[in-house]
Amino acid sequence: MKRSTLQWIVRFLMRTLTKTEFYGLENIPSEGGVIIAINHLSYMDIPLLFVNPSRPDITALITTKYQSHPFIRWFSETAGGIWIDRDIADFTAIRKASIALSEGKTLGISPEGTRSQSHALAEGKQGTAMLALKSGVPIVPAGLQGTESAIDRLKHFRKPHMIARFGKPFTLSPITDPDNRAEILLRYTEEIMCRIAVLLPEKYQGVYRNHPRLKEFAV
Repeated sequence: MKRSTLQWIVRFLMRTLTKTEFYGLENIPSEGGVIIAINHLSYMDIPLLFVNPSRPDITALITTKYQSHPFIRWFSETAGGIWIDRDIADFTAIRKASIALSEGKTLGISPEGTRSQSHALAEGKQGTAMLALKSGVPIVPAGLQGTESAIDRLKHFRKPHMIARFGKPFTLSPITDPDNRAEILLRYTEEIMCRIAVLLPEKYQGVYRNHPRLKEFAV
């Protein structure tokens, strides 16, 4: 199946079976490489991003643990997803992601590195900041809601309500002080996560709910 055909089918199913809302689409650059940094709640996060009306060229980093699920594996590979092994420094995946961004594509990534079991933000990892610095592309934070209960609601013939809210794009300044690289990466990661958190209701903000930098990025 062609990627465009899969995208059409997913859009049709989303319109028919779910209530899906996108806010802040104007914040996504219409062209050029861009990272969309999300909170990760569910298997449904990727289909939701996949049908965003602004950047149909979107791809995503997807953990290799999903390769054992035949349907998720097929969907991810047909959609052009990039497999990443979260248990190692997966330089092959990072190289593929960097190439996609250099080709002007949109890349979805979860800085948390895994689904949150509590559905609230967990501590972000530094990989997203490192990739943004390496590629020099802007980051668009995105807060997702409702995907965590979508599959269960569909199983019970109830229409799930999913929301994707996109914040303003921002860039990270190159690190010019290698002696303080670790501290700067931590600060950049906190910024990414706080920018996601302000797009979410309090119950989703998790470890960043009372972060001192949250007000700095309030919308």
